[in-house]
Amino acid sequence: MPKAPNIPIIAPSILSADFSKLKDEIQAIEAGGCDWIHVDVMDGHFVPNLTMGPFIVEAIKKLSSVPLDCHLMIQNPEKYAERFVKSGASWISVHPECHGEPFEALDIAVKAGARPAVAIKPATPVSVAKDYVGRVEMCLVMTVNPGFSGQKMKSECLAKYGQARELFGPEVLLEIDGGVMPDNIKKVREAGAQVIVAATAIFGTKDYTKAIKELRV
Repeated sequence: MPKAPNIPIIAPSILSADFSKLKDEIQAIEAGGCDWIHVDVMDGHFVPNLTMGPFIVEAIKKLSSVPLDCHLMIQNPEKYAERFVKSGASWISVHPECHGEPFEALDIAVKAGARPAVAIKPATPVSVAKDYVGRVEMCLVMTVNPGFSGQKMKSECLAKYGQARELFGPEVLLEIDGGVMPDNIKKVREAGAQVIVAATAIFGTKDYTKAIKELRV
């Protein structure tokens, strides 16, 4: 497994960016020191929202110099994984709760050149991801219900990070997505999260550099 960047890894969620000035937004978060860009892909079926497809990922890739972390909140991810990787995804996360073949999706993603990850919803026990041990390089534990940004963190989910570390061992990255803010980032880091996805905490501010710095604890 390739070595990760310095921990924590800050990954602004582009879902909360102003898409009318996407180039400026990407340049601002990169100038502000972000490590990755998180891309929330929703199909309107797995979650009740419809967001970005491969063409948007391709556009972001043309504007960005950092890895794109694509979180596939979709049904049948095996049908789309290769397209997202070819469009520029560096990481592909799939859900064990989805319909379709998530294992196949990860195999396709790895073959196409991406790094594999598994994501679980707040209501999903960590044990559901046990079959992904040895197959993924990252586990995303969601701390809000998938579908919309701006939700308050379900703090009871923080206990899952210790469970995920025990299940996956020391080499797998642990990612958090959902309600991360400066006032809870210390608890997030103490729980064991290493990759910090943040939406409103960054894009809801006027100073992205300051916002990213406040999440580096």
